[in-house]
Amino acid sequence: MQIRQATESDIPSILSLYAQLEPNGESTISLSNALEIFRKIQSYPNYHIYIAEQEGETLGTFSLAIVDNLAHFGARSGLIEDVVVDEKHRYRGFGKEMMQYAINLCRQNFCYKVSLSSNLQRENAHRFYESLGFQKHGFSYQIPLDL
Repeated sequence: MQIRQATESDIPSILSLYAQLEPNGESTISLSNALEIFRKIQSYPNYHIYIAEQEGETLGTFSLAIVDNLAHFGARSGLIEDVVVDEKHRYRGFGKEMMQYAINLCRQNFCYKVSLSSNLQRENAHRFYESLGFQKHGFSYQIPLDL
C-alpha cells in the first residue's frame, strides 16, 4: 500500500468513499464544489488530504491538519479528520497503516498530540481508534449551524 497526498484527479474517488458513510450512500457535495474546496485546502499550510492506494485502486482516505499553537509552549498539534477505508477493503490493516502514517507525520512535525473525533454511533471506529492507542479525552461539543 502507498499513501500520498491527494490530487484533483482523486476527488471522485474521495467523494465515493465519503458516500459510503452516508445512510443513503450518496455524496453530500457536487464534484464541482468539491474541486473548488480542494483547491482552497491546497492553499493552507500543513493541511492535506491523503489517499491510500494499491495497484491503482483507492483503498481509503483521511485528512490531516498540523496546527501551530501559542499555548503548549508553541508545540504543534495534529488533527485527523474524514477517515474512510473502502468498505470492500475494511478489516485488512489498511486503516491501521493510514493512521500510523498520519501519526508519524505528526511526530515528524513535532506535534505534542494527535486528536480526532468520531460520531457517537460509530462504535466499530471507536474500538479501532482505541486499538491504536487513542484515548478518550474530555468532551466534544458542537452547535449545528443551519446553513
